[in-house]
Amino acid sequence: MANYDAVTNKLIILFVLDKMEMPLTEKSIIEICSVKNDWVNYMDCLDLLYQLSESKLIYKTECKEDEMRYSLTFEGRDCLSYFYKKIPADLQSEISEFSKANRLSIKQSQEYYANYTDADDGSYLVTMRIYESLINTPLFEIKIKAPTRQSAEEACKKWRQSAPNIYEYIYENFVNMD
Repeated sequence: MANYDAVTNKLIILFVLDKMEMPLTEKSIIEICSVKNDWVNYMDCLDLLYQLSESKLIYKTECKEDEMRYSLTFEGRDCLSYFYKKIPADLQSEISEFSKANRLSIKQSQEYYANYTDADDGSYLVTMRIYESLINTPLFEIKIKAPTRQSAEEACKKWRQSAPNIYEYIYENFVNMD
């Protein structure tokens, strides 16, 4: 793992937000910066998100299920434009390549939500949603009962893979009935 100072780590997070070109959840930022890549230490990443938010370089918007998304502010973009050269050129390139290669899958993971809860009768209620990316409001929601925890988990997994096709089918066959 590269060991950068706090200022460089803040710039890395700002650069990731800039290159991803969309608001990111805390989970996505940590996954990108700490889990999939060793750009910023996990605990530092959490602390730096708080610091960047407090200094108004990023802002949080609530989107779903008490989940927050982070975006660059004008001041954050301005700061990044002045100091991005503090980020090593090879790391800039690595972040840019990662962003290009993973933007769509990260967008989908944030837009296609699935979760399950225990129902009173011993089954599981699976809630599946598609969120509109720019305004973070549900575009589509479906709830189904699953008899077992395993089937509920499988439904969640399949939803994340099939959500666009299911939505398109329902839209074409029920909403757009020309």
